[in-house]
Amino acid sequence: MASNQATNSIVVISPQYCALYPVELYTAKEVEKVTEDRYLGAFDINGNNIFKVKTSGYFSSRLILVDAAGVPAKFSCHRRWKVYRGDSSEPRDLLFTVKKSQYLQCKIKLDVFLASNTTKDICDFKIKQTYNEKSCVIYRGNSGNIIAEMHKNKAVRDKVRGKDTFSVTVSPNVDHAFVIAMGAVLNEVNTPSSCSCCCCVAGLVEFVGAAAGS
Repeated sequence: MASNQATNSIVVISPQYCALYPVELYTAKEVEKVTEDRYLGAFDINGNNIFKVKTSGYFSSRLILVDAAGVPAKFSCHRRWKVYRGDSSEPRDLLFTVKKSQYLQCKIKLDVFLASNTTKDICDFKIKQTYNEKSCVIYRGNSGNIIAEMHKNKAVRDKVRGKDTFSVTVSPNVDHAFVIAMGAVLNEVNTPSSCSCCCCVAGLVEFVGAAAGS
């Protein structure tokens, strides 16, 4: 379901989240009056909140991802992550799935499969995180082609006052909403108190909707 907006572009959520230049973003947790506890928020270079994750209820394992306007998205715990378009959980509206490929010696690797990749023999994207959780690189497939990088950066705190602040660099023509969705999934994997299996991501902003577990 990815499409080409320009040569070598990656559009998974929407072309409105692609730019012709590298996009710099920040992520952080526990940002006062913005994020809830351990849940992730994403910010532009001026410190303006663009996405945040929050709980959908005290006893619920489902999370909600909202944009700056409060448009909701949902996460729920299942064996793997699934992301759908709109409010649908129909197979025809599936955008992508994510599953663990490796979790060894505190090093995490996640494989991302677009909906068009029905065989899932080779992943479309791969997320690799260092053992100390201080950096993360997202690659296109099994190649060395980097589409985004995340690095722990305390200097970000002069713009975003929170915990576990990261700088995020998204390559030109890459859907940065897609990158933030993968970052939110990775944050849940890294959080001991969250579901240790996987999360099902649904409804990223107005483009993705409710998901059902597999």
